[in-house]
Amino acid sequence: MSGHSKWATIKHKKGATDAKRGRLWTKVIKEIQVAARMGGGDVNANPRLRKAVATAKAAAMNADNITRAIKRGTGELEGSSYEEVMYEGTGPGGTLFLVETLTDNKNRTVAELRKVFEKNNATLGQSGTAAWAFDRKGLIEINRDAADEDKLMELAVGAGADDYSDDGELWSITTPADQLDAVGKALEGAGITPTSQKIGFVPKNKKEVAGRDAELCMRLADVLDDHDDVQNVYADFDISDEEMAKLEG
Repeated sequence: MSGHSKWATIKHKKGATDAKRGRLWTKVIKEIQVAARMGGGDVNANPRLRKAVATAKAAAMNADNITRAIKRGTGELEGSSYEEVMYEGTGPGGTLFLVETLTDNKNRTVAELRKVFEKNNATLGQSGTAAWAFDRKGLIEINRDAADEDKLMELAVGAGADDYSDDGELWSITTPADQLDAVGKALEGAGITPTSQKIGFVPKNKKEVAGRDAELCMRLADVLDDHDDVQNVYADFDISDEEMAKLEG
């Protein structure tokens, strides 16, 4: 099975720190609010909300925070109103980036993201700049020790998954967008709780980068992911193990 980009693995390692957990909570709370606003506050009747709540629980978010986020989304509590906006850009070495955001101020967000791109030898583009290079897929992550490869084949692929990869501490599973729920339920039915479950984007082809381009691609993805309004970053760059060892050294 084909692997995901090194960025996915590095992002998971970064997410282990307390500071990153705080940022993850901020992102998940926004997603819960938007999901509740769009589809209602009943997790059993709202698949997007159910996935967001599952991600929140996997990130050790307490029930009170989850409930408040749902109530802000449904209007029972006062809260900010966030809008979903996708930004597209070209990175170092001709790489392509998709940046999913939830923002309450589009003018501020686009200005700040443009600066981030420019500082990393990249360009924030128009709609259509990068989306053509990605497929919309269901993305599931589970802890590496939650299942062995045989069990993953039986459960995930048997339930309709396209692909899976060993990303070190994680299994990353890719599904058709309309099969995400079925695969997630198959895993949960076997006692395996995903750490993340969402609709996202997978590059149709990966571009291997090295040297300065590799360094800038990693930094661009990192800074984008740290932005308060950014929910997800998808990119088509990949870096060899040898090159990654140089960067980490």
